[in-house]
Amino acid sequence: MKTKKLGNQGLEIPLVGLGCMGMSPSVNVNTYGKADEKESIATIHRSLELGGNFLDTADLYGPLLNERLVGKAIKGNRDKYIIATKFGFEIDDNEQLTWGINGKPEYVKKAVERSLKNLGTDHIDLYYLHRPDPEVPIEETVGAMGQLVKEGKVKYIGISEVTAEQIRKAYAAFPLTAVQNEYSLFERAAEADGVYETTKELGIGLVAYSPLGRGFLTGQIKSPDDFEADDFRRSIPRFQGEQFYKNIELINEINKIAAEKGVNSTQLAIAWIIAKGITPIPGTKKAKYVEQNIAATEVVLTDGDMDRIDAIIPIGAETGDRNIYQSF
Repeated sequence: MKTKKLGNQGLEIPLVGLGCMGMSPSVNVNTYGKADEKESIATIHRSLELGGNFLDTADLYGPLLNERLVGKAIKGNRDKYIIATKFGFEIDDNEQLTWGINGKPEYVKKAVERSLKNLGTDHIDLYYLHRPDPEVPIEETVGAMGQLVKEGKVKYIGISEVTAEQIRKAYAAFPLTAVQNEYSLFERAAEADGVYETTKELGIGLVAYSPLGRGFLTGQIKSPDDFEADDFRRSIPRFQGEQFYKNIELINEINKIAAEKGVNSTQLAIAWIIAKGITPIPGTKKAKYVEQNIAATEVVLTDGDMDRIDAIIPIGAETGDRNIYQSF
């Protein structure tokens, strides 16, 4: 797979990353269906075989279970992977979520040591603040993260789900390599609110989580009843009521362009993000989907293709509330 520079601090990554969140349950709830640890680890290994060595996790997922799973998967081959993880959702000493956000410098130190242990490594390649702490200036948190870089525990830092103003304040405290926000054909707030332009201006890489609209853009979801009873997507307005079926109509139009290009809607959605200079990190726990997602890096979209896609789902199109508190 082709690679690219993420930001201007020196990190080089493949065009597509692998989101690992769904590979383990979070707070006893399955994310995107049930996961099998053996199959999940095999998926990570298959991704590596295809050049997909950029893995994204977080201490929140589980909590801690997902980092430990990733640690098992990379054991013995740590140097072949680029590991990104996140902190910020407070986890107490009993490994329980408090559901508060903690960006205090002392918690930064505590969280990184726990993640290093979970991952079985002496350094984290890309360390994100998962959400800004409303009680702590973001520059204070990022300053503490910068100290981790100086200590060699972290190579690069980033922030997640932030505004353009927060990006500028954070960057002034320590150079950022990446901003990770939700971004897809169904979620284009990063363009509407200036985040996309700000990252380009400052030379920061933009990483798109949920690039397939939490599965909507795969074309495999036909009814709200397709979700298991404990699937967290049932709580997201985008997947409910009349809005659900309006979104299905949009996907049907996207499918027409995908068919013309000889690809599926998933691959078109990924190729569209790559064409905009953004790095998608689609999540999956199955090797066959990793293969499909990585194949999307070979899809070429013309300016005409991009215009047609934008006409179907333009910036500001109503696709339903994503519910940021269910977006990780």
